[in-house]
Parts: sequence; structure tokens; C-alpha cells
Amino acid sequence: MTVTDPVRALRQVAFQLERAGAPTYRVRAFRRAAEIIQELPDRELEQRLSDGTLRELAGIGPSTAEVIMQAHAGREPAYLTRLLAEAEVAEPNGMRGALRGDCHAHSDWSDGGSPPREMAEAARDIGHEWMALTDHSPRLTVANGLTAGRLEEQLELVAHLNTELTPFRILTGIEVDILEDGTLDQREDLLAELDMVVASVHSKLRMPAEEMTPRIVAAVSSPHVDVLGHCTGRMIRGRGRPESVFDPEAVFGACREHGVAVEINCRPERQDPPDPLLALAASAGCLFAIDSDAHAPGQLDWIGSGCLRAEAMGVGPDRVINTRSADQVSLRDGTERLRPPSNCEDDSTGRP
Repeated sequence: MTVTDPVRALRQVAFQLERAGAPTYRVRAFRRAAEIIQELPDRELEQRLSDGTLRELAGIGPSTAEVIMQAHAGREPAYLTRLLAEAEVAEPNGMRGALRGDCHAHSDWSDGGSPPREMAEAARDIGHEWMALTDHSPRLTVANGLTAGRLEEQLELVAHLNTELTPFRILTGIEVDILEDGTLDQREDLLAELDMVVASVHSKLRMPAEEMTPRIVAAVSSPHVDVLGHCTGRMIRGRGRPESVFDPEAVFGACREHGVAVEINCRPERQDPPDPLLALAASAGCLFAIDSDAHAPGQLDWIGSGCLRAEAMGVGPDRVINTRSADQVSLRDGTERLRPPSNCEDDSTGRP
């Protein structure tokens, strides 16, 4: 579909840049331009285009002005056309078509780059029915983690947004830090209120296996945890970071026992768990969550890589929790806890 609305065109350019991993400053230029144009009084955009003063607006440069002018004239901007032509779009597969939501996404309430509404609208536009908003917990101060008070404020915002975005739904959530003793970095009563709790290790990543294993097992044993996030914490780009070590049989066994999904993290620099551990989790009969871990709208579309990895391991849609409805995932349909299908048995071959 040709995009000819200036605000939508600017946001689509930003989305494609994010999807391609472009520098943050370039993405922000287009998102900021969209905000500027959207906030103009009635008819001011037309007047500025007519008298040639568009670039006098602070935050409007040559590239953003060209996008605005071409879209306003009823043409798809050349900048957007070029990005769409360059985009590497994965062939649709059965798993991608089965996904109904994303269990792990961030907003500008923590270390994401866009507000919750913009993240939700982008998730809706790529075909999701729901998205869990999982900003960081308070201990991760470098990521502006949510204190209990800020999380309560976010819950009020999500309730308001859901009345406006229906039938799309934002699930309330958090990416909660797994502390060194295996406890969770947020008040228990608040965790009990949330639709989605992703528990992740962000500190002491080089802890010995004999300490890391009980740490993770304790966390996934919590009745509040739904997903074990990026289980090894590895980074495979830039300076990189080695995998955390733990006993996979103990950790994945605990995930299966407690109905906690193992995350297949789709960020290009993570791709966590690595293939050998993903195969072990599959053979253990675990549930999975294929998650973008998006920190910007365009990154939501990274989820396709995890679909390909899951299918390569023989994991079917019935073992992926984000193929389910928002009510099923948030346990509001009367389900006590999502469990692997009853016909999923352990298999020592390393495949399900």
C-alpha cells in the first residue's frame, strides 16, 4: 500500500530504518519530524509548503522535508521506496503466521525509544493481536528501570490505551531482574497483577554454574514468572559477551515443571539461546516464547528470525505461547498455567 500521509510516511521510514539496524540518530530524526508535523495547527503545514518555509521548523532537515513534501503531494516518498526495496523480507512460514503477539517489548518508560502507544500501533500494523509491554525493573538503573510507583502509573496508562486501541490489546508486564539469590526485582503484589512477567539475568553474568543454576531455578519456580528471558545473556556482535553457564537439564527441567516458557530472543546481537541449548530445551519438552525484545517499533519485525529457528528445531506452534490469545497468555480465561502439550515427551536425541 502506497504511503502518502506525511506523518505516517515519516514513521514508516523510521520503522524500516529500525528494522535494518540503522543508527539511532537517523531514526530519531524521522520520528521527531513526525511529531513536529503532527503537532502543527490546522493548515499550517499546507501554508509552509506553499510559501517554502517548511525547513524553518526546528527538527526538519533536507531528508525529512523531502519525505513530507512528496507524501503531501500524494506520492510515496522516494526515501521510503528505496528502503522498502532494500529490505530483506523473510519468506513467511507457518510459525510466523501462527504468532498472535509478542511477549517482550520495551518503551521509552525504560530504555526503549518510543512511547507505549507507538509500540502498540506498530505491533498491530505487523499483524499482532497483542503485545506485552515489559519495561525493565528498578535495579537496572542504566535502563531507567521502573520503580513500583512508576510501574503503577504505567498500569493506569495501559488501561487507558487499551480502551482506545481495542480490539488490539497491550498486556501489562515487566522484564524483571533475577537477583543474585534468585529472587525477583519487584514487589510480589505488583508481579501478581501483571499479565506477563519475563525474568532475566542482567548482573553477575559470569557467576559459576553451581551458583547460576540454583539462581535461575529459583526464579522460574516463582508463580509469577511466565518467561525465562535470554537465558545465557550472550552477545554475538560488537565486542561480544560469552554465554553464562548453568546446568541446562536443571534449568529447562524447572521451566517445564513450572510451565515457564524459554524465550527465543530474536535480537540480532543475542539470538539466545544458542542452537545447542535451544535443542536441549526442545528435547526437554519446554514451552517457548518467540520474542523480539524490541526497543523501537521497527525492531518488532525481528521476530521472524526466531520463527525460523524454532521450526528448524522441530518446535510446533502448540509449544509457543505467543500463538495463543491474549486471554490465554494472561491466564484470564481460567487457565491456571500454560503447560506443554501432553504428547510432548523427553527425547534423548536432542530433538522434540
